[in-house]
Amino acid sequence: MLIDINAHVGHWPFKKMKYNTCTSLLERMDKFNVEISVVSNLNGIFYKDTQSANEELFEELKSDKKFSNRFIPFAVLNPIYAGWNNDLNTCADKYGMKGICLYPLYHDYEITDPSCIELVKRARDKGLIVVFTHRIVDSRQRSWMDISKEWTMKDIMPIIREVRDAKYFIANPANSMNMEVSDNEILKNIDLLIDTSGRSLSNPGEMIKKLGKEKFAFGTHSPILDYLTGLLRIESLRPDEADEATKELIRSGNAKRLLGI
Repeated sequence: MLIDINAHVGHWPFKKMKYNTCTSLLERMDKFNVEISVVSNLNGIFYKDTQSANEELFEELKSDKKFSNRFIPFAVLNPIYAGWNNDLNTCADKYGMKGICLYPLYHDYEITDPSCIELVKRARDKGLIVVFTHRIVDSRQRSWMDISKEWTMKDIMPIIREVRDAKYFIANPANSMNMEVSDNEILKNIDLLIDTSGRSLSNPGEMIKKLGKEKFAFGTHSPILDYLTGLLRIESLRPDEADEATKELIRSGNAKRLLGI
């Protein structure tokens, strides 16, 4: 079984996207035997009011009954935009969303901003997963209107240190995963999954050895990245790096545990 913890619908203003609707993403999932995808709406990265994107996703998922068992919606929220607290409640309690995606670089706030910390704590209290992404697109190919900064794990660690009892997904780990020994120990002891889509997992066997087999899950970063690389990183693991039980944890078991399914 495969569960993709990092997929999107919606548009990217600087690049034409394929497979960026629930219908076309589901076709992609069926082709590659992906049972369930965690999905959020890229539009929320650029809307001033991110809740409009969450409403769009909710309406799209309601449009076809076959979506209900195949997609797990996550909200895009901005903690420095007025009304985020009401939006969080609506997304969790009315829309049934299971997590939130935060984009401090795009929404222009520090990860240690008090509003961000408060939002992560509220998400924790509601049992929601918090997603931080190393990057959306490669900054070397960016439009001059797009941001140029990309994150590493060191950039995300301050909020994890601050709220260690929340649940986290690290999406598209495309840059340095190097951390202090103390931070590695923190990651080993919290509810956190790193998806397999990013280029920094070019040596997943070594990362599993460092952080543990319970810290990784299949992810595609679709439709921005190709649909196979994240899976190939699992299937190419040698027997001395991961046995079949470990591979199955990364394919779906770890995601099931953190998503509660």
